[in-house]
Amino acid sequence: MSTATLPVPSPEAQAHSAKLVALIAAEIQNNGGWLPFSRYMELALYAPGLGYYTAGARKFGEAGDFITAPELSSLFGRTLARQLIQIMQASSPHILELGAGSGKLAVDILSELEVLGELPERYAILEVSADLRQRQQQLIAERLPHLAEKVRWLDALPDQISGAVIGNEVLDALPVHLVHWQAAGIVERGLSLTESGQLCWQDRPITDPALLAAAQRIQVPDDYLSELPLAANGLITSLGHRLQHGALLFIDYGFGAREFYHPQRDRGTLMCHYRHYAHDDALFLPGLQDITAHVDFTAVAEAGIDAGLAFLGYTSQAYFLLNCGITELLNQVSPDDLKAYVPLSGQVQKLTSPAEMGELFKVIGLGKGIEIPLKGYARGDLSRML
Repeated sequence: MSTATLPVPSPEAQAHSAKLVALIAAEIQNNGGWLPFSRYMELALYAPGLGYYTAGARKFGEAGDFITAPELSSLFGRTLARQLIQIMQASSPHILELGAGSGKLAVDILSELEVLGELPERYAILEVSADLRQRQQQLIAERLPHLAEKVRWLDALPDQISGAVIGNEVLDALPVHLVHWQAAGIVERGLSLTESGQLCWQDRPITDPALLAAAQRIQVPDDYLSELPLAANGLITSLGHRLQHGALLFIDYGFGAREFYHPQRDRGTLMCHYRHYAHDDALFLPGLQDITAHVDFTAVAEAGIDAGLAFLGYTSQAYFLLNCGITELLNQVSPDDLKAYVPLSGQVQKLTSPAEMGELFKVIGLGKGIEIPLKGYARGDLSRML
């Protein structure tokens, strides 16, 4: 949709965005007049005090810019908890959540694990945003004060990890490189400045050998623009080297490589979210909107295997939740109790329907020392799509 039809931000919000634009423009000038899109995305999302995830605006839920599965329904976290039990029993009773958002998923997981008598010894959260970390701490203190001592926050990945690692809508928020495959060669898309100092797009030859090698492995038609997720691959590699015993579960929207780089998807998958509107203008109001890219799950699987991890499964969110017992949780509420049952039934529909989140969102599992099949992959294997 056109950004001209989007809600107009307040003068304060516009001033906030202007400060971030000035920061980005200064970095462009200091970098020889050009900045790769990956760095722009990093600044737009994570610049201290100014980026989308590091400033104080609401991101999640009805008051934010989008709704994630944990915000939509507690059934999501409660169902995921049942898979985490199996992983912890096969490894260590520890959970590490990457990018915990509002903290709602942690609350739902811990609440369900407490009911089932399977609380972890420790629930760690790696959160780069000081603002979100504060909100997570507040929510846990309000909802689960008696369990707050089990939760601790990390500034970086630990050197060694054992247990369950979860990342819900984490990979899509990591900076990506924009690559333009042309008949004359492969170039990288980045940002420059117009004569009046406005941000604008500009392609330049690729100078990073790793990026060029990755781009050359992709077979696409000429005049094809898409993303390469080097940061996401780097995260998976780091986790693979640190994981001693346990499993990683990443839940996100995306495809295998063949679908990700489909000839008809020649403008890539970059998407922005602003006040529940979706559009593709990544230069619109930096700092006030989310910028995401779909996940190349083939690249995720390959990075994990190269880092010594075993492939544990790949399926849709719908199959994963059904395999882990979301309908059994729904059936704990009597259909005669319409006030309770009808909203929960609608939430299950949104989480599992192919027309909603059920098919676009996938769940990939990678691990080390996990010899048992994970229940989340009992049916609906999609590994052939990787």
